[in-house]
Amino acid sequence: MKRFFDAELETLRTHLLQMGDRAIDQTRRAIRALAEGDLALADKVIAADDEIDKFEVQIDEEAIRYMTLRGPVASELRLVIVGMKASHDLERVGDEATSIARRARKLAIEPKVELYADIPRMANIALEMLRDALDCFVNEDEQKALAVIRRDPEVDNINRLVYRRLTSYMLEKPETIAWALELMFVSKSIERIADHATNIAEEMIYLVRGKDVRHSEELKQAVQQTPPAEK
Repeated sequence: MKRFFDAELETLRTHLLQMGDRAIDQTRRAIRALAEGDLALADKVIAADDEIDKFEVQIDEEAIRYMTLRGPVASELRLVIVGMKASHDLERVGDEATSIARRARKLAIEPKVELYADIPRMANIALEMLRDALDCFVNEDEQKALAVIRRDPEVDNINRLVYRRLTSYMLEKPETIAWALELMFVSKSIERIADHATNIAEEMIYLVRGKDVRHSEELKQAVQQTPPAEK
């Protein structure tokens, strides 16, 4: 059964979801700028970073005002705290998108070399995780949150694969070292985005259960028992 939100909590939730949409869009645009060598698009991503920062400040202000003036009950307090933590993770996603865009600018002036398909594939998985984690904030779906956490090792494995392939490439063609290192940093940024999605999913479990299960054996067991999310 969905929680009843009063107007102020509904506003906070709406702003968080808008922030999430913006962070996802910025990341997608940054990856496209990288793949297409689009300098103008990379510049747009970099210029828009402040929008996500402003969302974080706004959500923090709304949360603090609510806690100060409304004397929330435990379930409402959890919602406000989770909203603040999730907004911080989304702000970091925005930072990673900006980092990818900056590296896309550098790579656009390098000799054109095949962009490993693993990087866009990894980005798609990380952003699917982020979208699903935010959906849990609407529906309080613990099983979906567990499915998000279950996918994090998939991104970690692709990141390691990218590192191995790029390392081999640098050994074979030393002239590509600068290019390959930039792609390694991009890969790491995507891996971090998946980590932020996992953080948000863990907070959603706290929202539903009223119990912090991060780093617990209970969470590890629950993740192992959760089937893959249907696509």
